[in-house]
Amino acid sequence: MTAARTRTSPADRPQLGLRERKKIKTRAAIREATYRLIDEQGYDATTIEQIAEAAEVSPSTVFRYFPTKEDIVLTDEYDPVLEQEMRARPEDEPLIDSLRYVLRRVVGFGFDEEPAVSRLRTRLMVDVPAVRARMTESMSVTARLLRRAIAQRTGRDTGDLQVRVLATAIVGALLETSLYWAEHDHQDDLPDLLDRALTTFEGTLVR
Repeated sequence: MTAARTRTSPADRPQLGLRERKKIKTRAAIREATYRLIDEQGYDATTIEQIAEAAEVSPSTVFRYFPTKEDIVLTDEYDPVLEQEMRARPEDEPLIDSLRYVLRRVVGFGFDEEPAVSRLRTRLMVDVPAVRARMTESMSVTARLLRRAIAQRTGRDTGDLQVRVLATAIVGALLETSLYWAEHDHQDDLPDLLDRALTTFEGTLVR
């Protein structure tokens, strides 16, 4: 699925130690360097060594934070926010309405905060098979979170076949919507496209 913000006041947020702050700063520097280099010279021409130099870290540090170059492009902090937002929705709200609200909110975070990055990432998903393959693989984590959230809402088990199918289908819808958006030169509104995709699931697993 770029860093997302939650609705908490500064006083409510846990204070991070120096080590954690340095880790966050390093991750951000690596990602920013990667996006800049890819934008300037293309994905294939951008090497880990170049990224490390631009981020002022060693190549081993880059690999410590991101196992592959594809991970640098794709890694974000949306999944925990997605689950948190889903659990916060009213219990009597129709499932599809909750999913629509939460997914629009999570997708909106990324586009509002880093619109250029959102466009670059989805463009790479279309143009670079390795990025698309890694994205498909990494979204299994999102599917597991959705399974938990859907199971809790519907009173079903996370291993229930319909729960698993619905969660996986929604993740597929997210992926296909992102690809469609990029293939059409990002002309449409991404949250609106997602709304259109989610209409497919209306009436599914209604309590």
